[in-house]
Amino acid sequence: MKLPISIPAETFRIRAIDIVIFFIITGILSLIIYIASQWSGTYERTIEIDLNPAKIPEYAAQSLVRLFLAYLLSFAFSIWYGYTASRSKIHEKIMIPILDILQSIPVLSFLPGVVLAMISLFPGQRIGIEIACIILIFTGQVWNMTYSFYHSVNTIPKEMHEVVRLYKFNKFSKFLRLDLPFSAIGLIWNSIMSVAGGWFFLMACEMFILEGKDFRLPGLGSYIQTAANSGSIEHIFYGLGTMILLITVIDIVIWRPLVVWSQKFRMDAVQPEDERESLVLNILTTSVLFKKFGKLLINFLTTVEKFSYKKIIKGESKLIKSTSKVLGIFLFIGFLILLIWLLIKAMSIVSQVTLENIWEIISSAFFSLLRTSAAVLIALAWTLPVGVYIGMNAKAAKFLQGIIQIIASIPATAVFPVIVLFLIKMGGGLDIGAIFLMLLGVQWYLLFNIIAGASAIPKDLIEISKAYGIKGFKKWKTLIFPCIFPYLITGLITAYGGAWNSTIVCEYVSFGGDIISTKGLGALISSSSAEGKFGILLLSTLTMSFMVVAINRILWKRLFIIAKNKFILD
Repeated sequence: MKLPISIPAETFRIRAIDIVIFFIITGILSLIIYIASQWSGTYERTIEIDLNPAKIPEYAAQSLVRLFLAYLLSFAFSIWYGYTASRSKIHEKIMIPILDILQSIPVLSFLPGVVLAMISLFPGQRIGIEIACIILIFTGQVWNMTYSFYHSVNTIPKEMHEVVRLYKFNKFSKFLRLDLPFSAIGLIWNSIMSVAGGWFFLMACEMFILEGKDFRLPGLGSYIQTAANSGSIEHIFYGLGTMILLITVIDIVIWRPLVVWSQKFRMDAVQPEDERESLVLNILTTSVLFKKFGKLLINFLTTVEKFSYKKIIKGESKLIKSTSKVLGIFLFIGFLILLIWLLIKAMSIVSQVTLENIWEIISSAFFSLLRTSAAVLIALAWTLPVGVYIGMNAKAAKFLQGIIQIIASIPATAVFPVIVLFLIKMGGGLDIGAIFLMLLGVQWYLLFNIIAGASAIPKDLIEISKAYGIKGFKKWKTLIFPCIFPYLITGLITAYGGAWNSTIVCEYVSFGGDIISTKGLGALISSSSAEGKFGILLLSTLTMSFMVVAINRILWKRLFIIAKNKFILD
């Protein structure tokens, strides 16, 4: 695996690409400033979403900014949480169960608390609803990235840890030169999946009903949702067409260059015959601005790394430790007080729930369990062979990566009305159709992780398998499956959590002013959120969290331990 190296000094010349990059950056900054100025105004409860196609560019720009800010928040959280959880057994035993619970909570269960909190902090201001929307998108993006980084850090080969100890790297150097590079491939592929998840839940985050009150923000998600509610298939396709165009541009300009760049961190002793390519990355590497920026970034990181090795005076060190302990005690006490207050509030809310409601929650959970399990198994059946083929074949990846990312990023909720109408005409309704709707979102968690795992298989191992004539089932057993197993487990954990999360939009669909639903925990959460039945909403969410965590502890955790102990490239 190659480590980042400094950019050699050379004579820089201004080229046409530098002028283009300068104007693009200026345009992006101007757009962000304009959108920020829109957020500073008062919030009008009756914001009307104009279905005129001329308004789509403005709506699309606002949605992009929300997705981008939510992704930055998700990336920072994933690195911090995954790294902190992997530092010790105590951190791991506390933080990973919490992560299991958080990823099992659907977006609509976060919605009441987040929205009401932001309204209280920013009364009458649009910025409060905007922040709430970004946080809700964040809850749909972050969990698979966090799992990916945590699992990558925990499956680093032992000899690499030995090299770190031999060269006496401190924690920052180890993080910069080992943890981040080793996790780069999985983190980038899961970033693609996370942004796709952001698009998936965009409609639910930009336009929702809480306690009978209609909250909405101008954006592409609310545009498509408004078109769906009015039954306008034409305007749905206008919104989807714009979304596909944006996704294609983002793939070409951002994700494809990052995927190609991440290949430098493969654990290869043999140079691959077919390298992935990116025209944008090739152009950027000739840019003076790009090289200058890269050099400044490397110099900054090198300076920070050198500073991290400087010894702190003992007196200052003791003061810092004492201050940290005192702050830790106060934070712990504050957390306990908050927890007790939340429990008291929860008990008062739950007291309104009847035995009939409890039985409805249990029976609904059973139906959702069957649907989520079926969706994950169906997804695994096709994503495993296809993901391995794409990951191990650079030519196929070059052609299929963009197509897959476009399809994955199209929010299935936007095409639900068309699919639901088809299912109703076929006579199936949502009882079985919800599995298909769920599959539209769940399958990508598995596919992207499997592609990441297959693309990280060392080329020398592939060459050895060819030399010994290992093919078919034996190749899968001795090479492919052991190499992709850690990535596969990450995909299964996030796919299963994502399946439960998606029940809120798959079991409860709004189209043309009508609600089409089926019996399930997701439908119960959606309806109770819209009607303000917070007691049922709380118990339904707790039930969903319990089921996801229980399955993670019983099944996925054990498989991850096998991946960590047995399937590491040592």
